[in-house]
Formats: sequence, structure tokens, C-alpha cells
Amino acid sequence: MDILLLIEKLENKNALSYEEWVYLISHYEDVSFEGLSQKAQKVQRRQFGNSVYIRGLIEISNYCKNNCYYCGIRAGNKNVNRYRLTKEEILECCRNGYPLGFRTFVLQGGEDPYFTDEILVPIVYSIKNEFPDCAVTLSLGERSTQSYKALFDAGANRYLLRHETADNAHYSKLHPQTMSAENRKKCLYALKEIGYQVGCGFMVGSPFQTNEQLVQDMLFLQEFQPEMVGIGPFLPHCDTPFGQYEAGNIELTLFLLALTRLLLPNALIPSTTALASAKHSARQQGILAGANVVMPNLSPFQFRKDYEHYNNKLFSGSESAQELEKLKKQMEEIGYSITVSRGDYVNNSKKVV
Repeated sequence: MDILLLIEKLENKNALSYEEWVYLISHYEDVSFEGLSQKAQKVQRRQFGNSVYIRGLIEISNYCKNNCYYCGIRAGNKNVNRYRLTKEEILECCRNGYPLGFRTFVLQGGEDPYFTDEILVPIVYSIKNEFPDCAVTLSLGERSTQSYKALFDAGANRYLLRHETADNAHYSKLHPQTMSAENRKKCLYALKEIGYQVGCGFMVGSPFQTNEQLVQDMLFLQEFQPEMVGIGPFLPHCDTPFGQYEAGNIELTLFLLALTRLLLPNALIPSTTALASAKHSARQQGILAGANVVMPNLSPFQFRKDYEHYNNKLFSGSESAQELEKLKKQMEEIGYSITVSRGDYVNNSKKVV
């Protein structure tokens, strides 16, 4: 097979077969990343210009009922200082972010049983009522279809639910038996059916991962056609069963991010905090590989250090306004600009078939 022809096939919005994905990912070191990133930037700029969308991240709770083997806020970690934000604290985060230009607020948390629909629905409704020109994104894990529908009806626009790995056997090695890849995918399809803009995504370099399993991830993106995709390297946390494992490969992560931009030209793709935490300047590298979203933290300053999925999470000592100014300068250094916009998904290109 010819690697360049496979990349060109993606550029032309054609699906790759399983064998083609295997070959491409297995030979990623033979690809000129500079050339690939230029192709990804070309697609990215055609769709979005030089705009980078900002999302205001509000980490509402670090309680979680699950015991995922890689996650620092897993239920079994007794060393976490747990917290929950109140409705008023969440609204105050939005009030702080709105004058700075944030037009999307992302409510993220562990799967905290405290946040029932009776508590969450009024929170979402209040945000939309006070900030009607803003989008609300939720990233709160697996919930019932009825719950997703209630939150959507309250005004939630988007939902992020990373599938982590599309391979069932690999999923079972990263999660306890109470969780399954099948149910995770079921939730994703339910979200799409309800009408959310849906985001999925995966870790690169997680324990026991093979190239063939990364292929399954790319095939899932190809099939599911998400509006948003989060791709980041696996980063270990010392208080988890995987605390001694090596971190994921940054170069491979950026390679897969660039391929995702070619595969899904209109997708909203963040340059993740995990990327920025793993390597200095990697957030900028993510944008240059095709990402078009960054997610500064609007959470109350005193709780930010307690929301830690992995060790050495990028933690700014700045307030939100100072952090945003620094981010603007970082984007300007590479020829991009932060834009004040909801940054909704717009489907104006042919889907891969």
C-alpha cells in the first residue's frame, strides 16, 4: 500500500477499510508529520478560517461512582479531596466567563449520583435563561435515555462522552465489569437520536492498547460521525492500578488528531488539556494538527487542583481572565485567533461513506 495515497483518499472524504487503517497507523513513523499537519490545517482553515473556539470548562464535581482503572477521581481513590459545586457556584462561573467572551459553558464531572435530573435540569435551565445566546455542553458520563432527554429539553445543546476505546476486549481491561463498551456506545447513539451535538473520543497509548485497537477507534469515528472528537494521550495517575504505566505517545496522538481532521472536516476537535499537560507547547501543536477548540478552566480556583484524572495536570495559577490572555497570545504566535462565538457544528460537507 502507498501511505500518501491513503492520506489522499481521506482528504477526498473517502472511507478507509480496516486493512488500510491498519497499514496507515502501523507505518505512522514513515509519514512526514509536517506534510500531514499542513494538509490537516488546509482542511481546518477551509472550514473555520483561523478561528479557535473557546469553551468555558466548569468541573462541577469530582465524586464518581465508577472505578475506571486509569482515572484519578475513581471511587476507590481515598486520597482525593472531594467537592461538589452548588447551583449558585456554577452560575457564578458562567457570570465570570461571559464578559470574557465565553459563549459555551461545559459542565463536566464524574458520574456523581448526587446530580440527579431534579438537580441538574434546573441548573441547565437557569444557565440558558440567564445566558440565552450561549450553548451548554454536558460531560457527565453514562445516564439513562430519559435523563439525556430531560437535560436536552432543559436547554443542553451538546454532550461529550468519550468512548475511550471502541474495542470491547480492550475496554474490559480498562474498566470494572460493571461497565461495558456496548453500553457506552448505546449512550452515544441515544444522545445523537435525541438531537444533541455529540462528542466521543479515545486515549492514545492506554495500557494493553494495540494498533489494531486504534484502528477500531478510527473505524468507530468513521461510522458514528460525531460532531466533536476528543483525542488525548493516556497519562498515568499514581493512585490508580495503572499508575506505573508509561504515558501515551504524543507524536502518535498528534498523528491521529490530524487524520481525524481529514476524516471529519467539520468536527469540533479540542486541543486537550492532556496534550498540554504531557508536553510543553503541545496545545499549540494540537491546533497545528487540525484541532480548533480549547477549553480554559472557569472552575472556582480553590477546587481546580482536586479535579485530577492524571498526575501533573496542567494547572494555571492565573485567574480566568489572565489565563485567557495567555491563551490568546499562544494562538496568535501560530497564526490563529480566539473567537467570541458559540462555535456550533455546521454540516456543510459530504460525510464519509
